[in-house]
Amino acid sequence: MAKSSLLFGGADIWFQRLVAAAFLGGQVFLHLLQGKIHRRNTLEQMSLVGPESASIALVTAAFVGMVFTIQVAREFINFGAASTVGGVLALALARELCPVLTAVVVAGRVGSAFAAEIGTMRVTEQIDALYMLKTDPIDYLVTPRVLACGLMVPILSLMSLGVGLAGGVFIAQALYDIDSSVFLTSVQTFMDVWDIVSSLIKAFLFGAVIAVIGCSWGLTTTGGAKGVGQSTTTAVVTSLLAVFVLNFFLSWMMFQGTE
Repeated sequence: MAKSSLLFGGADIWFQRLVAAAFLGGQVFLHLLQGKIHRRNTLEQMSLVGPESASIALVTAAFVGMVFTIQVAREFINFGAASTVGGVLALALARELCPVLTAVVVAGRVGSAFAAEIGTMRVTEQIDALYMLKTDPIDYLVTPRVLACGLMVPILSLMSLGVGLAGGVFIAQALYDIDSSVFLTSVQTFMDVWDIVSSLIKAFLFGAVIAVIGCSWGLTTTGGAKGVGQSTTTAVVTSLLAVFVLNFFLSWMMFQGTE
């Protein structure tokens, strides 16, 4: 109980901040509909989320693809289904692993940075200074970050899919003598356009949720440097929980049934 209280800052406070994050997400949506976009800040945040996070996301995807192939290939070979290894890997990567793991990487690297940066601005009264300058913090700070994550996480997820499949091809051919042409033919047979589209939809929503939670926890930070540290940690944990819960409901809606 003590650890949970320390991590979330008290269940009641955590729930209040979660509700505040939901309202912040609604405000961002309305501001986007009104065309209130700070282009320079958005481009800067896209660079932070995309190129600077790409190496971590792609290395993660490569090893996930290789490990998944190791775990699956032997069993499938024993059942005489070696030709389906590539397709199974492709479906797992596209539907679940790439969007979720990319979101985990972004939450740890970018979501924490959002919470720490905006939290520091809050406790040093820089947010109040923006109001005095008649600048809306949502337009200047939050919307660019939400846009950046919403646009760049799907791109990172798609790149991760390619790298993960490449890692799977390498392991399948090097360790299990599964020809790359057989592997890739299986990928083409199993996957369809909806698998890619669903992956991009998931990644977009995950990115937006991570950015909203990180920014909201930053804006509601109190207590000086200690509060910034607690907000950063709690923002990451909350983002990960949100990603996993949202992934369940999205998967249930997208892939339930037998057809």
